[in-house]
Amino acid sequence: MDLDMPEEVDLPFPQYRCPVCGKALPLTEARITVTCAEHRPAETGPPYEVRLATKKDRAAIEEICDRAWGETEIDAFGATFDVLGSANFIAESAGELGGLVSMSVFGGEAIIVLMSVYPGLQGHGVGSALLDAAVSYAREKRLPAMRVAVSNDDIPSLYFYQRHGFRITEVAIGLVADSLGGATPGFSGIPVRDEVRLSRPVCAE
Repeated sequence: MDLDMPEEVDLPFPQYRCPVCGKALPLTEARITVTCAEHRPAETGPPYEVRLATKKDRAAIEEICDRAWGETEIDAFGATFDVLGSANFIAESAGELGGLVSMSVFGGEAIIVLMSVYPGLQGHGVGSALLDAAVSYAREKRLPAMRVAVSNDDIPSLYFYQRHGFRITEVAIGLVADSLGGATPGFSGIPVRDEVRLSRPVCAE
């Protein structure tokens, strides 16, 4: 595949876990497999709890940001958000950080700045629990809607958010490639080019 790639592209940390052999997979090696509902992996796994992050979680949050994104500042919706300055909820298992959802308020709406679950806790409902915490946060703030932006290659996130009531509202064509200086290989080697924006209501009528 011929991609217009920047000269220096760091290999990512493992982002996913193979449900068959348990191998941790870097972004470009992950693949999608379609199964029937009866053959989905069981959602039983290590126990975890979701809680609001505190100052003592800063180092762990910096590490998960580094593994998921490479830094704590995230560009989305034409703005820059700092995870460390946002409201963060973490999933904790055996005293260790296993997942994070970072929230900010922008344009009168809740923005998911970053959501990431470490491979060892994927497939056990952690992402859904983190999203539930984010929705509760938005409702407490009496915000009418929640928005999230993902790159066009991020098929797992597009699946996840649409399964949880989000709808695609806009696609910023070429925005990500322009910011990176060219298209880079993302999930399953798909060229990363566009920012796909999704939204869902959060306040009960």
